[in-house]
Amino acid sequence: MNDFQAIADRVEIEALRGEFTDAAMMRDRARLASLFTPDGALRMPNIPVEQVGREEILAGGERLQSQWDFFVQTTHPGTILLDGDTATGRAYIQELARALDGRQGLNYAVYHDRYQRTDEGWKFAERVYEVRYLDTSPLAGTAPRAPQPSGAASADATAPPAPAASFAEPASAERLERTAAALRANGFAAEILDDAAAARIRVKDLVPEGASVFTGASETLRLSGIDEDINTGDRYDAIRPRVLTIDRATGADEIRKLVATPEYVVNSVAAVTETGSLVLASGSGSQLPANAGGAAHAVWIVGAQKVVPDLGTALRRVEEHALPLEDARAQAVYGMPSAVNRLLILNAEPRPGRGTVLLLREAIGY
Repeated sequence: MNDFQAIADRVEIEALRGEFTDAAMMRDRARLASLFTPDGALRMPNIPVEQVGREEILAGGERLQSQWDFFVQTTHPGTILLDGDTATGRAYIQELARALDGRQGLNYAVYHDRYQRTDEGWKFAERVYEVRYLDTSPLAGTAPRAPQPSGAASADATAPPAPAASFAEPASAERLERTAAALRANGFAAEILDDAAAARIRVKDLVPEGASVFTGASETLRLSGIDEDINTGDRYDAIRPRVLTIDRATGADEIRKLVATPEYVVNSVAAVTETGSLVLASGSGSQLPANAGGAAHAVWIVGAQKVVPDLGTALRRVEEHALPLEDARAQAVYGMPSAVNRLLILNAEPRPGRGTVLLLREAIGY
């Protein structure tokens, strides 16, 4: 191999590594998978992940991408050792990331690479990811907000995370309107009501008499009287009172089916974002399937203090505001602590007319 060919190979391999980072940053998983040979492998032993072949690399990347709030990767050049139509090398990585479930951190890592010359140019035969340093301390920054719906007021994309104190303060009329517009753009029906009394009346309009209804464990429903309206009397086929009569040891399957697939679920949320997402948190997870799609219809009643700018702030609200309050309630009622063991994030409603969000101008619940 002459010197000019060696230089050209090094330049092309370096471009390949840069293309990998660009595809990751641009969330172009198909392009990223195409950078590997058909039987190429991406291995991350610390996760652990092992993906062999372009289809596995594409599918695995899409799963990972769906969990991100934000992700930033920087690649620093490393060594390249050429050997004819193959080569080995290392690239040095710095990453900042926050997942939608709240996991976050900074890490420094090494990609140990094998490269293969193909008819399409140099490709990765294998990338093995080795973490050298990991810091999971909370990140101070936040991801820029997604573009607002047409006609909505613009917001400062670099605004710092909301202070915890603001998690109890009702959102302004402008923010409620912006949130409602974003929810509608994402497929939810959204209404802005004055208070819990208005929501109580509206729920009776939305949920027909005789329907099977499951209510989530919610302070908003309890304080508003909606829980009582649904679970007492004979207006509805209320699921929760039925569940309380079933022996949990022998009737676990029956309970699971009842709460997962009611005709209607009525609940609140831990946070709603100005970009049109709903966030629900649960200790057991039993109430989440109905909200996610198991129920044919869903109604969520949301106090104005639950409006936050984005998903990152929503997850902070869950951990810093809602969890301590729920923990205190659980200790008093059940004698045991609460925990955020399950999170449900609804970014859109693919079934038009299924989900209705009643945004209140007043603060209620937590």
